[in-house]
Amino acid sequence: MRALPLDLIDVDSLHTDEERQIRAVVRKVVDDLVRPHVATWYEEGRVPARDLALEFGKLGLLGMHLTGYGCAGASAVAYGLACLELEAGDSGVRSLVSVQGSLAMYAIWKFGSPEQKSRWLPPMATGEAVGCFGLTEPDHGSDPASMKTRARKAGTDWVLSGTKMWITNAPIADVAVIWARTDEKVRGFVVPMESPGVTAREIRHKMSLRASSTGEVVLDDVRLPADAALPAAEGLKGPLSCLTEARHGIAWGALGAARECLHAALDYAVSREQFGRPIAGFQLTQAKLADMAVELQKGYLLALHLGRLADAGSLRPEQVSVGKLNNVREALAIARECRTILGANGISAEYPILRHANNLESVLTYEGTSEIHQLVIGQKLTGLAAFS
Repeated sequence: MRALPLDLIDVDSLHTDEERQIRAVVRKVVDDLVRPHVATWYEEGRVPARDLALEFGKLGLLGMHLTGYGCAGASAVAYGLACLELEAGDSGVRSLVSVQGSLAMYAIWKFGSPEQKSRWLPPMATGEAVGCFGLTEPDHGSDPASMKTRARKAGTDWVLSGTKMWITNAPIADVAVIWARTDEKVRGFVVPMESPGVTAREIRHKMSLRASSTGEVVLDDVRLPADAALPAAEGLKGPLSCLTEARHGIAWGALGAARECLHAALDYAVSREQFGRPIAGFQLTQAKLADMAVELQKGYLLALHLGRLADAGSLRPEQVSVGKLNNVREALAIARECRTILGANGISAEYPILRHANNLESVLTYEGTSEIHQLVIGQKLTGLAAFS
């Protein structure tokens, strides 16, 4: 009798009924809205992101782990399960939800004024307004402290100038949370994308995350009122805390891509015959499948542990780095190994494996490269910073 990888150690028994119900709802919406179309979206390099945002908003998936302002107030584990199911569909689709909820909405929810929260969070929770998060720059990714985007005072107003790069949702966004250097420290700003001087350009010719809307945001002397600044965010601690929030979802989401690849490889291996029998009956194939199933389960247990810590209010940034580093790295290794089981068919869009592998190359890099997370963990182990 065949067992699916996560059935081997019965991880389902570790969840509450409510968590399983949320997972089932998200899995169904992915089955209905994403899986039938995602190969075409990927091939054509487009995605109906605003339509998806509205559908996800109806289900309460946008900012689902936040409270108030129309947000669902779900647990961190429930949010993680949603990320896993969304990324089983496609990493780009999960990125849409992660950037909306864990970066743009979270920044406003955590650091915004009551007026900023009331204006933006309710329509963002329903998907009527889409947000993006502007931290990365063309020359400054892993080193945000060196950002060139500037905010200067002009009377009581702020004037922003600079460029942000590789910004998910930017081409379709209604609002951006932009991080800029002032004369004193880094500050966050809520920037309506319709503001004069704001330009968003879609980044084309991507070989990864093609079912995701990614752009460059140019700020050309954008004048904003004083109340555009996030009042409770001063210094790099603000944006970095947002990244920690998003990385937790990524540690779960990458497992969804890995699970989807492993399921596809299992189905293929038991039906594909060579030398007179299914390739699943050969020792080398079973060794690959067994090793991948073990790594998937280990990653799942790690993500679940981090989720429980988050729900208890005790999750630390370096612990999130462990989850992001391990789970994305292992998910990518699983995707690549699964491709070998399918042979030449592994590169066909008829199967999801190479699409997931290509996407995971981006997931490996964004929200902190593997090297950055290794240094975060190394600093915690040694007490010595090795970032410069």
